[in-house]
Amino acid sequence: MQYRRLGNSGIRVSTISLGSWLTFGHKMDEKVAAKCVHRAFDLGLNLFDTANVYASGRGEEVLGRALKPLPRHEYVLATKAYFPVGPGPNDRGLSRKHIFEQVQMSLRRLGTDYVDLFQCHRYDDETPLDETLRAIDDLIAQGKVLYGGVSLWSAENIADAVKLGRELGLRQLVSNQPQYHIFQREIETNGVLEVCAREGLGLIVYSPLARGLLSGKYTSVDDVPSDSRAADAVGREFMGPWFTEEGLERVCALEGVADEAGITLPELALAWCLRRPEVSSAIVGATKVEHVEANAAAAGVELSADVVAAIDRITEG
Repeated sequence: MQYRRLGNSGIRVSTISLGSWLTFGHKMDEKVAAKCVHRAFDLGLNLFDTANVYASGRGEEVLGRALKPLPRHEYVLATKAYFPVGPGPNDRGLSRKHIFEQVQMSLRRLGTDYVDLFQCHRYDDETPLDETLRAIDDLIAQGKVLYGGVSLWSAENIADAVKLGRELGLRQLVSNQPQYHIFQREIETNGVLEVCAREGLGLIVYSPLARGLLSGKYTSVDDVPSDSRAADAVGREFMGPWFTEEGLERVCALEGVADEAGITLPELALAWCLRRPEVSSAIVGATKVEHVEANAAAAGVELSADVVAAIDRITEG
């Protein structure tokens, strides 16, 4: 496994990390989830990502129980908050009240005294930015959170937060968690990649396998494995606009590029994300131990310029 600094901070995270979105706390057996976590840890993955809303809190509970036997100082635990968790007027957003209460509830569900990284799951237009930043800074001062970050914030929002944080003398944000994969490159053109590089925020990218599309398991939208995400309507909705016959034709072409390079399609997809030095880690999901092992194998894989160019021709054609 390889490790990179998370932005300008001193903490180092594995280039491949394990997430719990749409897996832990859903249909996935908890014993299998624990096996995936333990195998990931054995393979050197040290970053585990979750959020307070994953499976309505069950995602954190399952992850917390899986992590319990492992030495706390040897892994990095990340969670998030923003989305509604109840019907009340303060059950959402990034107010000081909501952040403090949700971090406390996350700690309880995760069974730990602190989280290494707390990220604002979205930007909150209805809360003053300084209130959000001060709340995170106070949680860091209390030792309940070690680092702060954001997820899916615009380049302008990130720049504003960094500037205001400096003016207020607060601890700086260290991470941003955007979607990034071969078919989704928006952060390269909307300023997010640029501002994160300039201001020292490490990218922890999610859906690097295009929500399973680049796993290589799909050959047709009408013929999917019964145990896959695309086998039910809810899961298929999260596959995104790329899960089409045309998209699968491109996947097939990408698989040919991977074969010529002597690697698997998932290794190709993950290495493509990690080719960017701004990317600290790529979050993968897993419902089987074999998935963890296959994805972990991407650590250290480097793509030649010819391979990257071949990927561009397929995806831009």
